[in-house]
Amino acid sequence: MTTTSSDDRQRDGHILLELGFDARRVGDEFHGTAAVVPEMFVPGTSSVRTSILATWADVVAGRTMMGFLAPRVPVTLDLDIHVHRPLRETERIDATGRLVKNGRSVAVIEIDFAGADGESLALGVASFMAAPDPSVLLTPEMSREPDVALPRQRLREPFARRARCEIREPGVAVLPRTDDGLNAARTLNGGLIALAAEEAALSLTPGTSLSLLALRYLRPVRTGPAVATATVRSGLGRVEVRDAGDDRLAVYATTRAFPVSAD
Repeated sequence: MTTTSSDDRQRDGHILLELGFDARRVGDEFHGTAAVVPEMFVPGTSSVRTSILATWADVVAGRTMMGFLAPRVPVTLDLDIHVHRPLRETERIDATGRLVKNGRSVAVIEIDFAGADGESLALGVASFMAAPDPSVLLTPEMSREPDVALPRQRLREPFARRARCEIREPGVAVLPRTDDGLNAARTLNGGLIALAAEEAALSLTPGTSLSLLALRYLRPVRTGPAVATATVRSGLGRVEVRDAGDDRLAVYATTRAFPVSAD
């Protein structure tokens, strides 16, 4: 798939493929890994973005759920990332996802993140359900995807710039809906929405990274752009992400920033 960005540069493939994350089934788990590159860092720091962990967690959890829900499309209900310390990992980050609970309507997946030395870096927890519209189905190719390795690429520019996420003013980030940022339901990818929420919060606490990024997905962003508006007090942030197409609340998020001295 080839898309054209707002600045008329050609793009090849999905934005998330450029994060270089490879996820494979290993028994009952999904294991993922990606090399760390500077373009993944929060600007002004040497810490990997927490929103990138959220994006990878969403990939691992979503692929885990495809095996249970296919051909129905799995939908993220909520996703929390808790980081032990600023992510100064410089080699690679590994992820392990496992099903915690598969109920009649909602499933819970746990995702552990570790560095190249095996030391724990962060913990993610996500809950999923099948898309409410039964006519929204995975293609046969997508249904087989959990057991297929995706081609890994290297991020060549900072993540927010690649996603065309821009700070409109302190506390407000805008993310356009583009073809290379959509999910299987053709709505804005949840990991990219995490980026918008992170950008809005960090614009009020420059020079920090997030120890917590907790997202509640209330409705999809179908039209766009997604507009994230944050307020932060003593490092604790509240972020609302709205679909500018109808001005309805799509995601409610809470964040917490590490103290500046911690990074």
